[in-house]
Amino acid sequence: MKALILAAGAGTRLRPLTDTCPKPMAPIAGQPLLAWTLEWLRRYGVTEAALNLHHLPDVVRAGLGDGSRFGIRLRYAVEEELRGTAGALHNFPGFFDQTFLVIYGDLLLDIDLDDLIRFHRQQGAIMTLALKRTDTPHSQGMIDIDTTGRVKRFIEKPAVWDGGDTANAGVYVCEPEIVSWTPPGFSDFGHDIIPALLHAGVPVYGRPLRGYLLDIGTPAAYEQAQQEWRARQEARGERGKRQEVSEARGEGQEARGERGKR
Repeated sequence: MKALILAAGAGTRLRPLTDTCPKPMAPIAGQPLLAWTLEWLRRYGVTEAALNLHHLPDVVRAGLGDGSRFGIRLRYAVEEELRGTAGALHNFPGFFDQTFLVIYGDLLLDIDLDDLIRFHRQQGAIMTLALKRTDTPHSQGMIDIDTTGRVKRFIEKPAVWDGGDTANAGVYVCEPEIVSWTPPGFSDFGHDIIPALLHAGVPVYGRPLRGYLLDIGTPAAYEQAQQEWRARQEARGERGKRQEVSEARGEGQEARGERGKR
């Protein structure tokens, strides 16, 4: 599978850190944010990723290289003028020739991609959005869905919102047809493409995410990310140690067998 990682943002709210480091390369628990993203994508079978760059692009390229250490082949495009979240697709002609992912580059995440992709295919969607809950609708892309998950309404950062607390999480599963819905020049998924798809009756769906996701775009969120992610890694390490001990004792095999009987 392929992915587009949106990594062109300047991250002005994280200054002075982002004066010398692009927001997607901000260090989190010992390595850049995008390194965690690539490790997560590889676990779900992503083998190629495209990144649009703008602010300090050489820092990103130097930090990630060709992607070989992550097991993902990377390609880059530097935008002298920003093209928007959807316009970024046109940086990579011919690349999006199969079902692909779009990931916002300022997200620290460990969500179940298999669940999202499976739902997308079951529904026959052209685009499926991972959904989260929020109590700040004025700063989010807000969504209403029906009982099947089909998106009925989408408003980007509404001044007034009379719907529920469901918001766009910034992770999409898309079919290649999405590229043809994206005009040349600047275009944005939230302001332009998703509303156009809904107006045309194209099947767009939303699926509540399973797992962890945090936008690190403010100083408070960045500090939260440091604390929570380090705790998650420590907990994961402890689980791994317990697994190794149980398998050394012959307990792991039995545990797997018991699960298989259920």
